[in-house]
Amino acid sequence: MAEKTTADSTRDRLVTAAEGLLLAAGYDSVSVRAVCAAAGVNPAAVHYHFGSKDALVAAMLEDRLAPVWRELLDDVERRRRAGWVPAVADLVDAVLDPLAGLAADPVGSLRLHLLARLLFSGRRMPWSSPWFSLDPWVELVRAARPDLTAEQAASRWTLAFQLVLHVFGTPAAPAPRSPGIPLPAVRSFVLAGLDAP
Repeated sequence: MAEKTTADSTRDRLVTAAEGLLLAAGYDSVSVRAVCAAAGVNPAAVHYHFGSKDALVAAMLEDRLAPVWRELLDDVERRRRAGWVPAVADLVDAVLDPLAGLAADPVGSLRLHLLARLLFSGRRMPWSSPWFSLDPWVELVRAARPDLTAEQAASRWTLAFQLVLHVFGTPAAPAPRSPGIPLPAVRSFVLAGLDAP
């Protein structure tokens, strides 16, 4: 049991060190070696615990972002099991409201920027939360729009989420910046795309 506790402690130290360095210097300026040094661990610790810098950042993002949505999305899931059928607007709000809150905070903005960079890089990330995958969202879109095929729902959700991440995560910018498009405009556009005939 002590080994697991030590491994968890090392993992947590790496995640915390990575987040601090990323906030201060940005993704491209932070090396695996710098993360290990800041965490006070062996230079190979990131590779041992995560496999790569991208996987470390993905783990940090999931640790920090999953709680933002967990309660809201668990409530959506409970209501679905009880027979509730979501409207497309409910799904849009379930994503946009937490993102807008994150974007207004410097640390939240950094997390969105890193998430956008990772997702737009095309790399397959080892997410463990189901809400970081496409399947639950496709199911919810199809519940709101039963006329859509799974492929249509997946395409629409992917496009909508990419737009939202582009606006809030600014993946092409060297550092996070404030969204230049007002939230109501983003909401209207995403809603129209998901709810189009």
